[in-house]
Amino acid sequence: MRRNSGACLEFRARFCRATLAVCLLSSWALWTTPGAAQQDLAVDAAFATDYVAEVDDLPLMPGLRQLLGAGLVFDKPSGRIVEVYAQGEVKPEAVRAFYARSLPPLGWQVAGEAAFRRDGEILLLEFVTPERPLLVRFSLRPD
Repeated sequence: MRRNSGACLEFRARFCRATLAVCLLSSWALWTTPGAAQQDLAVDAAFATDYVAEVDDLPLMPGLRQLLGAGLVFDKPSGRIVEVYAQGEVKPEAVRAFYARSLPPLGWQVAGEAAFRRDGEILLLEFVTPERPLLVRFSLRPD
């Protein structure tokens, strides 16, 4: 019986340590500055887990959510025309930094502060509203 009691106490100790670690990490996350966390995420494309629905290899920056049904898609013989919108509590500089870092590995070449070219297409990022929540228009068209 003692052996089981010792195992039980050891399990409880490990459980308490794990719970404490989770609590500390959660507390740290609450105390960090949201702006700083968003800027850190914006610089590292590895955090992108969502993609724009109409452009399968265009990552959606963390902190932005796509406004489904707000854009348009035309697929023409001369190329596709896509316009989609995303909104979030992010800064334009963070959006520019995220896409400047995440699009070149996907084959896009920087063609301006918020413009990228690839395979005869140009992608433009436009900031519709300067205040928060920021509204971003992604325009893809033949170059």
